[in-house]
Amino acid sequence: MKKLSSLAAWMVLLTASPLLGQDTAATTVESSSTESWSPEPGFVSLFNGKDLSGWCFRAKTARRSPQVGEITADFEGKTESDSDVRYSVQDGVITVRFPEERDRLTGQLYTVAEFPEDFVLKLQFRASVNADSGIFIRKPQLQCRDYLVAGPYKELKKYKPQDWNQIEVTVKEGVAHCTCNGEVLEASMKLPETGPIGLEGDLGQMEYRHIQIKKLP
Repeated sequence: MKKLSSLAAWMVLLTASPLLGQDTAATTVESSSTESWSPEPGFVSLFNGKDLSGWCFRAKTARRSPQVGEITADFEGKTESDSDVRYSVQDGVITVRFPEERDRLTGQLYTVAEFPEDFVLKLQFRASVNADSGIFIRKPQLQCRDYLVAGPYKELKKYKPQDWNQIEVTVKEGVAHCTCNGEVLEASMKLPETGPIGLEGDLGQMEYRHIQIKKLP
């Protein structure tokens, strides 16, 4: 399957997201719900809340390679990624349950679209005790865990264990600034020129919702 071009990727999001364009106030972690949620003004949803459309598995590449692999499985219209149910969708949430015996690199779910432009990515996550997951930004990984137990950001003051927390990633000129509930996780993560957004399953259960992205001028 061919990679989506820059323009094509954003056009797919604009046409595929039924939530785009609704005039709503900025969503907060405290007040949002599955039934009423819609992307903030200027954002488009990467997850439709119903199934894994727009998401895929990709072939492995060398760890040091700046590029992700070709698409190996596309989950258009499916609510589960495979027989192991590593990724499943219910009630507006993507749940990650990763079997311990599996190769860790098979536990990575990516968007079909790639994003070479500057952007802001927002999503919410809820981690089980000691859960270990990750968010791939083009390819480099931002650790997304039950931070106060699993680290590496154990000094966070606003993190809420076993509750919904918000990650915000701002990408400008190949560098990502990443926060959790407004606290800085990574101030300047270097990124390759393009790539998809991804989620990882590694240990325990992790839930993701309200995944939205906005192209910056």
